[in-house]
Amino acid sequence: MAAKGSNPKKQSSFRHTRAIQRDRTKRPTVGPLDEDVEKLLKEVVHPATLAQVSAYWDMGLRERILTLPVMIAVVLSMLWRQIPGTSELARTLRDEGLLWVKATKVSQQALSTRLRVIPARLFHEVLMAVLPVMQERWRKRARPLPEAVAWASSRFSRVLALDGSTLDVLLRKVGLLRGSETPTLAGRMAALLDVVSQLPARIWYEEDSQAHDQRFWERAIACLEKDTLLLIDLGFTNYPIFDRLTEKGVWFITRAKANAAYQPVRILAQGGAFCDQIVRLGTKGAQCAHEMRLVQVLHEGKWYRYLTNVLDPEVLAPVYVVALYWQRWRIEDAFNHVKRLLGLVHFWAGSINAVQVQVWATWLLYAVLIDLTDAVAERLHVPFRTVSLEMVYRGLYHYTQAHHRGDAYDPVAYLADNADWLGVLKRKRRPTPEELLRLTICQNA
Repeated sequence: MAAKGSNPKKQSSFRHTRAIQRDRTKRPTVGPLDEDVEKLLKEVVHPATLAQVSAYWDMGLRERILTLPVMIAVVLSMLWRQIPGTSELARTLRDEGLLWVKATKVSQQALSTRLRVIPARLFHEVLMAVLPVMQERWRKRARPLPEAVAWASSRFSRVLALDGSTLDVLLRKVGLLRGSETPTLAGRMAALLDVVSQLPARIWYEEDSQAHDQRFWERAIACLEKDTLLLIDLGFTNYPIFDRLTEKGVWFITRAKANAAYQPVRILAQGGAFCDQIVRLGTKGAQCAHEMRLVQVLHEGKWYRYLTNVLDPEVLAPVYVVALYWQRWRIEDAFNHVKRLLGLVHFWAGSINAVQVQVWATWLLYAVLIDLTDAVAERLHVPFRTVSLEMVYRGLYHYTQAHHRGDAYDPVAYLADNADWLGVLKRKRRPTPEELLRLTICQNA
């Protein structure tokens, strides 16, 4: 029975959180990285790491055993192999070595301390140096794109999705959190994702877990170039920002709130379950300075409403307004993968610096996994979306076993040739809401 005056629902939530944390600390260590993945990390990440060594020195950091290149290798290995804590990490580093670091004897305390004090900004700079390299690798490949994405990429300079996500609770057995009775969230992150390549363009971190999505607008606007198409959700609704985007030549698609006030200006097209019109968004005294376009579709008794500042249907047809908005879910997929698949729900240190180190390193590994999955899609000659990122990641274990038996020598070829039994190709599912809505528009236009 809950103690008098306590909140049973809250107590249950705390017990659930503790159970999750106990389970995370018992996760088995995954075997060493596949040789080809390790080679990719060495080719792409290691040079970017060495480029930051001068910045490391400029910060007055002394040359110790746990230097920046060593810590990059240690953190990436810890995440990829799902090593549950710094004690196990110290044992693995001593017995096996990690990536480009030979077997080295280091204490658990030294690793924990280094994670707290090594500037997270250096990890962020490595990430931002690696992303253009991954983007260039993507450009050199040839694989079919989803029809709407291919159409948009030929008409806009970039197609980006913007969204934010709250990070999970910190373990309360470390640092200043030891003995804390209430869960402490690790903060909040936001990202700009390239919808075409699936690679992140920018990632930001906020220590305040309650930070609203609106807080990331200024940083996002600074990165957006003219003729970019931006896909955003309701949390980013901001009429003054919409005007700024229009004036900057940045186009966007978002959902319209159900209670959004607007004044019709003119109807562009209309059917029984469809309406495409130009509107003046907002109420008197709080209106958008620029006209907006409202596309409404009735499907199974529910109205779906989309807003865009692309006013000409010849430039952006209604079917593409719907289809491209639903591509916004690619950033939701990205958050899901970095958190659930790559472990950004388990934090092995309580300091904000260590949290940021883990955030940047996890996104770095995500980019590597995207690159590998895209290579598999190219070999299969299928759209990236039809290949399961998770099963590519899990399939590397089976490739490693086959490689050790002498039965496989190329992870991309192995994953593609065994795509069916490894589950690399996603199963065909029912039509998506996007496809149904597009059909409704075509039938009513």
